[in-house]
Amino acid sequence: MTRLPAGAGRSGGNRVFRGWWIVAALAVTQTVGYGALYYAFAVLLQPMARDLHASATVVTGALTASTLAGAVMAVPVGRWLDRHGGRGLMTTGSLAATALLAAWSQVHTVAQLYAVLVGVGLTSAMVLYEPAFAVVVAWFDPGRRANALLAITVVAGFASSVFLPVTGLLVDRYGWREALLLLAVLHGAVTVPLHALVLRRPPTGPAPSQGHPLTSGRGRAVRDTRFWILAVGFVAHSAAVSALTVHLVAYLISRGHPATFAAGVAGLLGILSVTGRVVLTGAQRRVRPSTVVAAIFALQALAAASLPLAAASRTGAVIAVVGFGLGFGAATIARPTMLADRYGTSGYATISGLLTVPVTLAKAGAPLAAAGLMYAAGGYTPVWVAVAVCCAVAAAGMLTRAGAAPPP
Repeated sequence: MTRLPAGAGRSGGNRVFRGWWIVAALAVTQTVGYGALYYAFAVLLQPMARDLHASATVVTGALTASTLAGAVMAVPVGRWLDRHGGRGLMTTGSLAATALLAAWSQVHTVAQLYAVLVGVGLTSAMVLYEPAFAVVVAWFDPGRRANALLAITVVAGFASSVFLPVTGLLVDRYGWREALLLLAVLHGAVTVPLHALVLRRPPTGPAPSQGHPLTSGRGRAVRDTRFWILAVGFVAHSAAVSALTVHLVAYLISRGHPATFAAGVAGLLGILSVTGRVVLTGAQRRVRPSTVVAAIFALQALAAASLPLAAASRTGAVIAVVGFGLGFGAATIARPTMLADRYGTSGYATISGLLTVPVTLAKAGAPLAAAGLMYAAGGYTPVWVAVAVCCAVAAAGMLTRAGAAPPP
């Protein structure tokens, strides 16, 4: 029986290439996963703090702990994916995450909340973007990979738009504990069967027992100066995006804008992230991906640097946020595309995991660092300068040694 190369189209009668069914399934599971495991927290924050008799800052720390726990899991998850594929891992992670959502509804102390959310962070590393991207990279050739990643991120990009209001309605009607139980039911009913029944290993590629290609792929990356330059760039960009996202609303309010306007402008970031991903995917068919990403990051640097002046008016604030928002989700699909194109698919998940650790740490720590800088300087202007510098560093990182060949 002839075996098809991973990523090649396959059709017979009305059969559709399985890879696109996998993309469709992952688009749904990523939307539900991010909605229930991440975005719902923002709605649950105040009622949880009230019931647990804790400050919002202390409760928010549980989300930071969750993010850090996910970073700890990135490398072992990547190694597992390279050897065994995503089906078992993502199904198990979905089951565990569903149980943790239910357990979250029953916490009565801050310690219990932290313990549960650390568990949520560990399981999130098993079911959200990084493992989903590893599955897609294994299935698709370079010509189709960008469209497959785009399809998932475009759908999942609306997770906040869907789950923030839905969670709010559930909390208003039933309370935060019952809302979490309902989210657990939805999460389990959607993600577990889709991961278990749809995900498969691609029809070709190294067998799970063949470890040498995985080791050599990782070795090529760690010996490659370009990999570490990319790491610096993506870490800087993650820090910039995280800092601006967390502090944007507070900053616009401090400049005299109404809270509703500030929240509405910040909400543009999610919508613009989808636009930016579409632009990136279309442009990189004609231009080297690193060049397109560098241009987007440079635009973000200009937008962040202009905020102190532009935010004086509503129009200026919107223009600056639009400029920054176009690159808001660019790194999400740029990273897997650039890593797979440079190092191939063997060992991709492990290589991605190595990069995910510092990127996630930057995401977790940047808002706190930005707050410290703001208080020390007595205002937000140095924060936006720092964000602009980070974006500029990221842009330079995308271009530095971009044409250099990877080590053999």
